[in-house]
Amino acid sequence: MEHKIEFSLIVSIVNKGHCGTVMDASRQAGADGGTFIKGRGSGIHEKAKLFTFTIEPEKDIVLTLVPKKIADDVLEAIVTAAELNKPGKGIAFILDVEKTAGINHPVDPEKKEHE
Repeated sequence: MEHKIEFSLIVSIVNKGHCGTVMDASRQAGADGGTFIKGRGSGIHEKAKLFTFTIEPEKDIVLTLVPKKIADDVLEAIVTAAELNKPGKGIAFILDVEKTAGINHPVDPEKKEHE
């Protein structure tokens, strides 16, 4: 019988240029890596004005798929490193993943890079 590892997806939305901070913190907490995409913010801390034009700052969105067992540790590392408890720094949240495909490397939920 094949051992099934359950996964969580951590979605981090941070100011442009801070995806490296999120990726580094994720790896140090045990994640193997992540994917980032570009986005634009529209929250209460996001809009600025230049003359009469509204500027919506660019965002980095980091998607980190991790074994469910380490998701809380990885999220905590991201929150600390990216200072997400401060206004306007960004947000992060965890989603349960029902199914995965394409994970072709061994996944060890006990492994942490700093150990």
